[in-house]
Amino acid sequence: MAGSTAVLAAILLADLAAFGLAIGAVQSRPSARLETDERKEWTYCAYRPDAATALGGVALALLLVGQAVAAFASRCFCCGAALRPGGARACALVLFLSSWVTFIIAEACLLAGLVQSAYHTGYGTVFFENPPDCATVRKGTLGAGAAFALFTCVLTSAYYYFFSKARVNFHRREATIGMTPL
Repeated sequence: MAGSTAVLAAILLADLAAFGLAIGAVQSRPSARLETDERKEWTYCAYRPDAATALGGVALALLLVGQAVAAFASRCFCCGAALRPGGARACALVLFLSSWVTFIIAEACLLAGLVQSAYHTGYGTVFFENPPDCATVRKGTLGAGAAFALFTCVLTSAYYYFFSKARVNFHRREATIGMTPL
């Protein structure tokens, strides 16, 4: 296999762990129930302990680590030695751009889910007349982050593989004029 197996394994490990933790955040998102105080005067929302924020935060960080490993190992695709022309370089370019798009979407979804989760579980508001609307994080926010984390995993791993294939055994020839002394 072309390239470093350790780098590819690190990318896969970080991204798959991020995907698993994002799925865990979806499953443990906070829920709320209406409760009344002891004197039956106030109705408020009581949220169960929040594990989704911690799981989503670690998933966000691991996804960033996986992308950083790929970017550092490949020198962000544009820096470093020239790549061999051909299909592997073209695939690497398309996969590089695609992996960054899915990475940005995954990070945005996970961050939005984290903010919603932390906001809705950090307080218990007291309401006097009307029963409150206990807002919680929608399943779609963290679920989309998990899905795009998986897409990022696949695209980043494929990108590094094709980048490594295009890098192997290619030495750029220096242009010479071809004049020799007499």
